[in-house]
Amino acid sequence: QVQLVESGGGLVQAGGALRLSCAASGSTFSTFAMGWFRQAPGKEREFVAGITSSGSRTYYADSVKGRFTISRDNAKNTVYLQMNSLKPEDTAVYSCKPIYYSGSYSMPIGDNWGQGTQVTVSS
Repeated sequence: QVQLVESGGGLVQAGGALRLSCAASGSTFSTFAMGWFRQAPGKEREFVAGITSSGSRTYYADSVKGRFTISRDNAKNTVYLQMNSLKPEDTAVYSCKPIYYSGSYSMPIGDNWGQGTQVTVSS
């Protein structure tokens, strides 16, 4: 079974940048489309960005479009989320997950979520 470990979160000032990584174990990583999700305290989990298995297509939520970039390196079994021009409302726990890629209608595969990585943006 694929195991996912997120890293790269931290505390950053508004306008700053962070690069999140999601490292996968196993040999099937390259067959899955992948997505980044975030959840703030008391709020519903939000789909932030998605990428196809080959990396040929991407999707971004309107709230992050133009600021975030999702990418992947299948040789390293890793998916990334470059986060620029961060805002306090980006504060959340960010998690990665295999998805059925359908643009805005993408859905996570399975119900198991990893630890995630905390992103805190101060003003």
